[in-house]
Amino acid sequence: MARTIFHRRIDVDGVGIFYREAGPPDAPVLLLPHGYPCSSFEFRNLMPRLADRWRLLAPDYPGMGYSDTPERFDYSFDGYARLLDGFVRALGVERFALYLHDFGSPIGARLAIMAPERVTAQIIQNGDIPYEDALGAKYAEIEKTWALREAAMRAELAKAINEETFREEFLNDVRPELVERIPPDLWKLHWSLMTARRQEIAIDLIAGLKANRDWFAEHRRYLRDHRPPTLIVWGPQDGYMPETSARAYLRDLPDAELHLLDGGHWLLETNLDEVVPLIRDFLERTLR
Repeated sequence: MARTIFHRRIDVDGVGIFYREAGPPDAPVLLLPHGYPCSSFEFRNLMPRLADRWRLLAPDYPGMGYSDTPERFDYSFDGYARLLDGFVRALGVERFALYLHDFGSPIGARLAIMAPERVTAQIIQNGDIPYEDALGAKYAEIEKTWALREAAMRAELAKAINEETFREEFLNDVRPELVERIPPDLWKLHWSLMTARRQEIAIDLIAGLKANRDWFAEHRRYLRDHRPPTLIVWGPQDGYMPETSARAYLRDLPDAELHLLDGGHWLLETNLDEVVPLIRDFLERTLR
């Protein structure tokens, strides 16, 4: 029973949030903020593998997955972090570890900064990094749009909101042998959930990467000052966040455990059998 994933909804500050939950209700919590262009669906295979010992919570952000898309909501990294804060409070969760992947990294880090004493540990897996000099070549494509006026920038970013680009995001430079491990459900499902309003939300979020640069120093300061126990599990075959991105975290987290696997951005699809033992060992030592 503990390994069953339950699919639930909860009201968080007036917003209907869909979330997946597995594990004993009184077990230590691992919070799973998802990346883009995805949802809690990305954790569907990981959760049963850890649910014997830990409580796994994976919400969909507003405007993504199966959560509501309210007209009035702050669709930004800050807004999503406040939503996550409301989510854990609504569930009565006082302490938790964080799994930080893709856009879930700046969102989850903002949540951690709100109340660092709540965070017991963090697992960073190809999370958006706060180090300008260690970003992959694909980030340059986004940075080019920053020189444009806002309307032109948004028009350019809108060109990347389509099913084919979603497919490219999920494959993201992995070698051919690994492509067959990544199910088309990822881009087919998430594109099917896209609406005109959600396209605007996606543009807002990607455009927000420019302002997010100003926040990098705060993220690095949090890592330096609080040094949460950290496991870094990384797939170097990643056009946005290659091996140099993973190693950059060691500047502020010199005691972090770093594991480079033969995979890419979506390791839970391609390298799950390698990732799970690393996470289990780490959590058994840090999350009690």
